[in-house]
Amino acid sequence: KYAGLSEQMLNDSGVNGTDRSDRNADAVAYGDGVWLDRLPAVSFQPLAALGVAVAGQDSFQRLRAGRGLECVADGEEYEGPIALNDLCNRIDVTKIDGRVIIIPAMNYPAFQAAPRVSPIDNLNMNRIFPGKAKGSVTEVIADYFSTVLLPMSDYVLDIHSGGKTLDFLPFAAYHELDDKNQQAKCEAATRAFAAPYFVSLIEIDAASMYDTQAESMGKIFVSTELGGGGTSTPRTIDIAKRGVHNLLVHAGILRDEPIQSETPMVQLDMQQDNAYVFSQHNGLLEPCVVLGDSVRKGDLISKVYSTERSGTSPVEYYAASDGIIMGRYYPSLIKIGDCMNVIARAI
Repeated sequence: KYAGLSEQMLNDSGVNGTDRSDRNADAVAYGDGVWLDRLPAVSFQPLAALGVAVAGQDSFQRLRAGRGLECVADGEEYEGPIALNDLCNRIDVTKIDGRVIIIPAMNYPAFQAAPRVSPIDNLNMNRIFPGKAKGSVTEVIADYFSTVLLPMSDYVLDIHSGGKTLDFLPFAAYHELDDKNQQAKCEAATRAFAAPYFVSLIEIDAASMYDTQAESMGKIFVSTELGGGGTSTPRTIDIAKRGVHNLLVHAGILRDEPIQSETPMVQLDMQQDNAYVFSQHNGLLEPCVVLGDSVRKGDLISKVYSTERSGTSPVEYYAASDGIIMGRYYPSLIKIGDCMNVIARAI
């Protein structure tokens, strides 16, 4: 079904390559398929484990960057690609028990073009799982992850940031799951990542997300939001690098010691109603709070001015619950339906 980063390829140690969907090209007879824009991939496992299933070396673990992109699914989130490219260059395969598959940019066409959707088919990969084997390019990549890479994986790390439109406190996250044993393992892995904040995350719409696909297959899944604004900082990159290292250690894949956070982790909770504040107006956004601010229900958090008529009073937005400003809208021009703020409670 698929060539490229296949099970056979992954039986080599320290493999660098590309993922390819073996589909006939429409433009060239006897073409060599669609190369999915040469999606970079790296696989590591110890030579001693090649072709041998022994205790501690027979589980298939996978790490990936987050959403285009999210680095994984979107094209404008960069902590993950930087941290994973760094890992490719410094990992000591002699300390690896198991397998590490690294995809620095899951939706590579979107990553290269830097929007949230692929420039080829205008799809957001993190909204089309499990994908389609006979679909468009983005759907084929999603199907490849669902049918080839996820079945080989036990742990999945999805490194996100807010992209060009959102900015977040740097946090690692797990989800509430029906399988409480699986949820407990996800929570333990999230704590091990050692981001400054960790949270039980409520998604706006979890349908067709990579998170949901991985969790439905029983995987231990950790996600992050490590900043935003379509860029990265030395601090958020260091958090990503430390988190990747710590998760490998936690999973028993990397024989090393975890790197401790310089500050105690803060646990956040999003179980309250009205955690998300959405704009009901188009206009010019004046933020009245910054990330990390504590707010009480009824506090002023932002104003939206009309861009079509001067001299009109702005619309004021107030916090609907007590908590901490965990996320904010990044651009100054906002539209109806955009997420203006995310409010979580410190535990």
